[in-house]
This record gives sequence, structure tokens and C-alpha cells, in this order.
Amino acid sequence: MSLREKYLAGWWFRTNKPSFEPGEEISAFVTGYNGATPVARVGDTILRVEDAPEDVLDTRVRLRVEEFDDNDHHGTATYLETVGQSSF
Repeated sequence: MSLREKYLAGWWFRTNKPSFEPGEEISAFVTGYNGATPVARVGDTILRVEDAPEDVLDTRVRLRVEEFDDNDHHGTATYLETVGQSSF
């Protein structure tokens, strides 16, 4: 392994369209609604949040991904708990 490879080992670039696996638990901010369903955005990825309380807008929540389409970067997640408030 070259010195450069050793130096860069473990580095990666973050994407604006992350992918998720069903069953994966993440935290994200609820940024809006699609109809009556809250939506969490992680970069350009959009997750519909099922079973969320009414006052969830602009809060950080913990979610469990239920379904995810890797081509469209859209999915469905289940609300688990609120973990923080917005800083704005």
C-alpha cells in the first residue's frame, strides 16, 4: 500500500442522495408535508414518515426505514421518537 493510499484509507465522499436499507434506523429533520403525511429529507432523499405526531414539523426525529426505492431516492419510514428541536 502506498503512502497516499494509507493516508486516504477510510475517506469517502458524502452524497446528496443517500440510500437506506429497510430496517435501518436513522435520525432526520421533518421538513414538510406531502398532503397530510410528514416528510423527512436527507439531502435530496425523501422519506414519508408514518405514525408521526401532529407537532413533528421542524423537529429532529428517529425513524426506522420500512421501504426504499434506490432509483428514485424515495421511501417510507416509521416514526420512533422525537430527539430534538430545530435550531431555527
